[in-house]
Amino acid sequence: MNSGKYAMNAETSKWIPRILILISFLFILLMLVTPLTVIMTEAFRAGLKSYWRAVSDPYALKALQLTLLAATTAVVLNTAFGLTAAWAITRFSFKGKGLITTLIDIPFAVSPIIAGLIFILTFGRLSWLHPFLSAHDLKVVFAAPGIVIVTLFVTFPFVAREIIPVLEARGTDEEQAAALMGAGLFAIFRRITFPHIRWALLYSVILCAARAIGEFGAVSVVSGHLRGKTNTLPLHVEILYNEYQFNAAFAVSSLLAFAAIGILTARNIVEFTAKKEEEGHVR
Repeated sequence: MNSGKYAMNAETSKWIPRILILISFLFILLMLVTPLTVIMTEAFRAGLKSYWRAVSDPYALKALQLTLLAATTAVVLNTAFGLTAAWAITRFSFKGKGLITTLIDIPFAVSPIIAGLIFILTFGRLSWLHPFLSAHDLKVVFAAPGIVIVTLFVTFPFVAREIIPVLEARGTDEEQAAALMGAGLFAIFRRITFPHIRWALLYSVILCAARAIGEFGAVSVVSGHLRGKTNTLPLHVEILYNEYQFNAAFAVSSLLAFAAIGILTARNIVEFTAKKEEEGHVR
């Protein structure tokens, strides 16, 4: 009786991983592979000339430039903020640490649409800042600065939230020992802290870039949909689709798909390299 029961359990345990792998594979096929295949198929359906005409259109190029500007600015500033915040939170004791940690998570909880409305109220015509902005001819809402600001907002937790757990797990023993030996603060960061977090930092930068490039909701609210001025690639795709220019919409969408594939590849390379390095240290 018992031997039969154990044999049944062993047989069941063999099937469980297979079922879980099959479900995962089917989900990925349905939600990721199929949409990407459709995008690529539709983008090149009308031929290379039609594809090139769509992606080289002046409005598409302007949208690409604004997307890259917003994403680059968000990555650079959020990297600086994330490093500073993570280092301060994990290495120093001060009042308000818990509040800062909570505030960092706000963009995860706030809808991008709400975020866009917040900045409309902050920098728009009804805000208390409008007289100052108008007097100095500064335009934020319905202009490129607004696009950059909302992109910063929706992406700024990524770097900090990726680095904080790594620094907490490493502890402070090595850094305290270096400080006792007379090393300065920035020397400690450069020689001890940074080598431990460089892969987490690179991974977080990749995630931040991916989120910035694909942001739609918040950007849509503050952009005003001014073609050639405040449209990013996702917004340009929406306009083309609403105008029934389906081939052009899919062609421009393929640029975002190529960016996603490139970012995914970079992420996998980072994960693989970090894992290999960790295994080397263990040995």
